[in-house]
Amino acid sequence: KLLRGEIKVQARHNLVQARSFRELLDKAIVSYHNRSIEAAQLIEILLDLARTMQQARQRGEELGLSNDELAFYDALEVNDSAVKVLGDQALRAIARELVETVRRNTTIDWTVRDSAKANLRVLIKHVLRRYGYPPDKQEQATQTVVAEAEMMAGNEEKEA
Repeated sequence: KLLRGEIKVQARHNLVQARSFRELLDKAIVSYHNRSIEAAQLIEILLDLARTMQQARQRGEELGLSNDELAFYDALEVNDSAVKVLGDQALRAIARELVETVRRNTTIDWTVRDSAKANLRVLIKHVLRRYGYPPDKQEQATQTVVAEAEMMAGNEEKEA
């Protein structure tokens, strides 16, 4: 229950990480229910998952990225070919520019207006193309960045 709660908290800031943590947790629990691992092994897996989640929180500081920038960085990093082609520094620069672009071009009701979402998608694709992000995964990255932006907007509304 504690890990599920922590994953929900993580999902408010970083959908990509939360999704991967949720998959790892679900896989461990299914393995335990199918009796392919013992209780002691499950506990070890859960402890490893908790350590990994702790390290993920510290990763943003190590990379020099804010929480929002780290969320966009993770959305872009999902594509292995992008990491190989562009490198870490370029992905950081893209993440920073995407955060600026999203903040500059979002209005109060942008999450409910299709035209505003479409405009944001165009701006995100423009940034990705400018940095040479691999075109084969551009659409997936754009969708993930828009989902992160919606989450970011929801968090800002709750804080206000």
